[in-house]
Amino acid sequence: MAGRTLVLIRHARPQIQPGIPASRWELSNQGRRRCRVLAGKLEPYLPAAIVSSTEPKAYQTAEIVGRTLGIPYTPAPGLQEHAREKIPYYSDREDFRKAVVGLIENPDELVFGEETAAQALRRFEGAVRKAVRQQPDINLFIASHGTVMALFVARHNPISPVEFWTQLKMPDMVPLQFPDFRLLPAGGLA
Repeated sequence: MAGRTLVLIRHARPQIQPGIPASRWELSNQGRRRCRVLAGKLEPYLPAAIVSSTEPKAYQTAEIVGRTLGIPYTPAPGLQEHAREKIPYYSDREDFRKAVVGLIENPDELVFGEETAAQALRRFEGAVRKAVRQQPDINLFIASHGTVMALFVARHNPISPVEFWTQLKMPDMVPLQFPDFRLLPAGGLA
């Protein structure tokens, strides 16, 4: 790939544990298998390093991708999902979707979880920029989470964050160019 690229990676499918906050969920067996497929899709970007969220499902995704591609991974603060530690598990996917859409559509209001969408975006953007500054001359992967990724990508591209969020898979990849974080073609994982 010509030029420098940042690829945001949405973590693979976790093992859902309703009594435990989602921030502590680990990858499911299916999620672990899909990480190896993801690694093959990421290889053409010639990555030199992966920085990940500190949440298990994200750093386990980074670990499997890194091991498969032979590149190091490092967990870093600030890349975690929108804070919602005290929110119970939503067994109804439509109820969860409505809660996330409400968060995204009301970015300055505390409508879901312990931080607003605007706060989550500021935190995530700061962590992304820090990771980019610390790895100035390489293609970089960042393993993170759907909501914060959608907020970040929509901030830098003329797209709807809700539509973008609903289209993300687990796992998924979103290649962005430097320095403006514009979307590049070839994102996604079948």
